Amino acid sequence: MEAVAEGLWGLADYHESTGEIGKAVKCLEAICQSHVSFFPIVEVKTRLRIATLLLKHSHNVTHAKSHLERSQLLLKSIPSCFDLKCRAYSLLSQCYHLVGAIPPQKHILNKALDLTASAAAANHDQVSVKLWSCNFNAQLANALIIEGDYQSSIAALECGYVCATQISYPELQMFFATSVLHVHLMQWDDENLVEQAVNRCDHVWESINPNKIQQCLGLLFYNELLHVFYRFRICDYKNVQQHVDKLDAAMKADLQQTRHVQELSEELNALNQSLSRSDLHYRDRSALSEKQARLQERLKSMTRLTSTGKHYLEPAHFGNVRGTWEDKLELAPPPIDGEWLPKSAIYALVDLMVVIFGRPKGLFKECGKRIQTGMYTIQEELVKLGITESVREVDLQHSAIWMAGVYLMLLMQFLENKVAIELTRSEFVEAQEALVQMKNWYIRFPTILQACESIIQMLRGQYAHYVGCYSEAAYHYFEAAKLTESKSMQAMCQVYAAVSYICIGDAESYSQALDLIGPVYRMMDSFVGVREKTGVLFAYGLLLMKQHDLQESRNRLAKGLQLTHNHLGNLQLVSQYLTILGSLALVLHDTVQSRDILRSSLTLAKKLYDIPTQIWVLSVLTALYRELDERGNEMENADYQRKKVDDLQRRLADSHSSIHHIELIDKARLEAQQFHERATTGPSMRVNLDIPESIGLLTPLPAPSSSRLVDLDTGRRGKRKI
Repeated sequence: MEAVAEGLWGLADYHESTGEIGKAVKCLEAICQSHVSFFPIVEVKTRLRIATLLLKHSHNVTHAKSHLERSQLLLKSIPSCFDLKCRAYSLLSQCYHLVGAIPPQKHILNKALDLTASAAAANHDQVSVKLWSCNFNAQLANALIIEGDYQSSIAALECGYVCATQISYPELQMFFATSVLHVHLMQWDDENLVEQAVNRCDHVWESINPNKIQQCLGLLFYNELLHVFYRFRICDYKNVQQHVDKLDAAMKADLQQTRHVQELSEELNALNQSLSRSDLHYRDRSALSEKQARLQERLKSMTRLTSTGKHYLEPAHFGNVRGTWEDKLELAPPPIDGEWLPKSAIYALVDLMVVIFGRPKGLFKECGKRIQTGMYTIQEELVKLGITESVREVDLQHSAIWMAGVYLMLLMQFLENKVAIELTRSEFVEAQEALVQMKNWYIRFPTILQACESIIQMLRGQYAHYVGCYSEAAYHYFEAAKLTESKSMQAMCQVYAAVSYICIGDAESYSQALDLIGPVYRMMDSFVGVREKTGVLFAYGLLLMKQHDLQESRNRLAKGLQLTHNHLGNLQLVSQYLTILGSLALVLHDTVQSRDILRSSLTLAKKLYDIPTQIWVLSVLTALYRELDERGNEMENADYQRKKVDDLQRRLADSHSSIHHIELIDKARLEAQQFHERATTGPSMRVNLDIPESIGLLTPLPAPSSSRLVDLDTGRRGKRKI
């Protein structure tokens, strides 16, 4: 009977290699359903193989789970078979993960860890024991993250790190070091602990043999992306560039190799077709056979393919068990073979990092290309998951929810950045369209995209402010703040709302602005990075200027400008800081400094195609030329200003006449039905990508009308201090 089993296994391998998965499963199930008994170990291996095929090629998790549970029962009667028992535990854990059954998953993983502990005590092969212990600790850490138990997750990962260290396996150490950093970035309790985790990643990465680095492409992407997240979080934009550049170069090199492999595969297929001809001359066949052997060897060296049927274990990290080698960027060696995200998601994430890094610098052309590329990649993957135009959250297969969430969250990040870019460029209609897309995706997938509701509300506020609807803008900022638990997001929404109130321009609005600015100003040093600090210093400086406290305003603005220039590199915010400082210099009769500052501001505003800020600067320059009695410059400047005002008015008229304008500024929250029973996400859905929520929130601060900023001699009123 052993020969029969071997034959059916081989036939199943053949059918899988030709893509006939159903036939492969039937071959294997013939062994399990046979009236003639096979040895238990044969049945166990067969059922493990069936479960692997089902998890890899289908959504039939329930069927896979039943095979694995039967395997466990059979393995109880077999005293040895450590490796098979571990494989069964690992695959069963993945099944529980895919259906969101976290308590049973934790139970099975703890039993698996008990098994490895017993094997270690019995002097079983220590390398094998440590590797399996690493596997189970990695899966347990992920399950604990889903429950929001970050400390226990870190403890499990540290156990894995110790095991990897004990067997002197730097690549595996790096897997756990980066995973620990990832959890720290999600939790961010202690900045010193995060920094220590970053430094450990750097130390371990340097210890890996340079010849093996090329084989650690998944780790390279994971490590560099986590470094980018860290640098963005602490607002270290100057040092983030090297990591973004490294990611981009690695992605392009991998894409080029993938294309090369595809070309070789196509050439090999054509060659095989030629060799299949019966009338081929002996010499031609011999030459083609030699060429075939060379091509096969080149492909083998490039793809590092393993023999199907000998490698039963599928990826165990973050629950993604589907995909071929082309889709994977493995993080760790067998028996983990983990991947953080599929290759397409990583590529989209790299494009997103390029966008987030380039947007504040005004690199809109490159950002536009990356947004288009990233969104195209995501749309393709969503279609593969069955998400077409008519599909809603309630229609999703449970096992597809997690991966759908990853791609949908990435899509929303791209759209968020597109809205920000289009608003900066005064392309209000395009911004509307992107924002409406975000709204529609949220309405279709409200539970998966629950974390995006506050972002959409905040962007509605940004849009309303840009088109001059300041009261509506403040409303949406308040609603956005209510919808998030992020202190950073709440603070930024308060700052944005304060600036909207300042733009309204009456005494009551100034008082409301001060009430919003005060709490944020008093706690601005408690935030990670300087994003909130630069925002509130801008708003406070603007308010002090409006209240005619010119010297205090100048001091706050100068401090905020320095922080923005040194840490954020946000050209629009720099331009707006400069414009107010130029206005203050003019009022204080420092015309030389005012001219220099305003020219710098205008240069930046032109680079960003920021028409409101250009008009703002031009109005102050006109006042400057008038004071200096430079009549020619004044007339030329005023004429250019009128052209810009006409251009802005045309764009505003287009946006106001759009069918989407009213629904976006309307003082009402989004209405969407939550399908909690079908798409429970837990903490992991909100933080798996761990793109800090504050990234991308520093969308352009408003450009109040020039008359309200320059006319400091009217409407004097008493001042309140923070």
